[in-house]
Amino acid sequence: MAKDYYSILGVAKTATPEEIKSAFRKKAHQHHPDKSGGNAEKFKELNEAYQVLGNPEKRKTYDQFGSEAFSQGAGFGAGGGQGGFNWSDFSRQSGFGASGFRNQDFNISDLGEIFGDFFGGGRSSTRQRTHGEDLEAGITISLQDAVFGAEKVLELTKEITCDHCQGNGAEPGVKINTCKTCKGSGQVTISQATFFGNFRSVAACPDCNGEGQVPEKKCIVCGGRGFKRGVETIKVKVPAGISSGETLKLSGKGGAAERGLRPGDLYINIKVLPHPLFKRSGDNLLTVKNISFSRAALGDKVDVETLDGQVSLKIPAGTPGGQQFSIKGKGVVKLHGHGRGDLLVEVKVIIPNNLSRSQKKLLEDLAKEGL
Repeated sequence: MAKDYYSILGVAKTATPEEIKSAFRKKAHQHHPDKSGGNAEKFKELNEAYQVLGNPEKRKTYDQFGSEAFSQGAGFGAGGGQGGFNWSDFSRQSGFGASGFRNQDFNISDLGEIFGDFFGGGRSSTRQRTHGEDLEAGITISLQDAVFGAEKVLELTKEITCDHCQGNGAEPGVKINTCKTCKGSGQVTISQATFFGNFRSVAACPDCNGEGQVPEKKCIVCGGRGFKRGVETIKVKVPAGISSGETLKLSGKGGAAERGLRPGDLYINIKVLPHPLFKRSGDNLLTVKNISFSRAALGDKVDVETLDGQVSLKIPAGTPGGQQFSIKGKGVVKLHGHGRGDLLVEVKVIIPNNLSRSQKKLLEDLAKEGL
């Protein structure tokens, strides 16, 4: 059944690669199975759509032939086959003909990426990891921390660099020799058979992970991998002005990887706790100030709480309930910008319901005066 990958990601067919990536990231965080209310099937569907639209070549193929081109049952017969497409049309669009490649250059890595899904795995099934595992964690902060910024400490259980071998995979003091598989180059040549013929590509050596060297004796703690399971204390700098639901990326703070490979990244999801006095609206803060009937009628100065301390606010005579006043520069620090928003103070006039005899007499006298 045909799938509309653009609708799945919620983007237009004219969307830029940046817009597609942003839409995927947003929806993936929303539907992640590990989150409350997450949806594993929806997450899988989003990933499938992004794997196609996030790759320029795959996206081009999808725009021409639809999602059926990426199903494992897609046919390649001369007439297109049941549920497939016409190979002659595809070869014409792709630049392939009966005579071969029309003198065009093709990257075998890209080619494997395009056709990998057609053959049930392709390059993805044999591709080595190029970095450690990307991780996701969450921290909860106060409104004050969100407004002014803060530094938080997070303890994370993950793959960490082996402290016994310092990440080089060798038992301390042993000799490190040139890799016999790649002869020290760190690369090996891989031959792939396709319906176009045999293709050669260069990949990192699997025995030395591209370093060109191997130890005579592997580290007894990590087995030569260069990392182990452990706890790492990570300092997280929360920028001023961040909002609840936003994500911070800490490059290289994810899972450690085998020697020669870079660590993964860590994504921190931010949750801001509610505040008893203030609510956030963009870069502004909202609060309510209760005043008496007499202060509203006669006018006065009142003290208003802000995140910076108390400030004095002038209440003009005759101020009605619901009137809103703005205190400049007492709102939220503008993220990636300059200055701060405002504190918006809504006045609530309190009508007394337990009057003393003298208070009741005074109000009756005011009523006689038409007030």
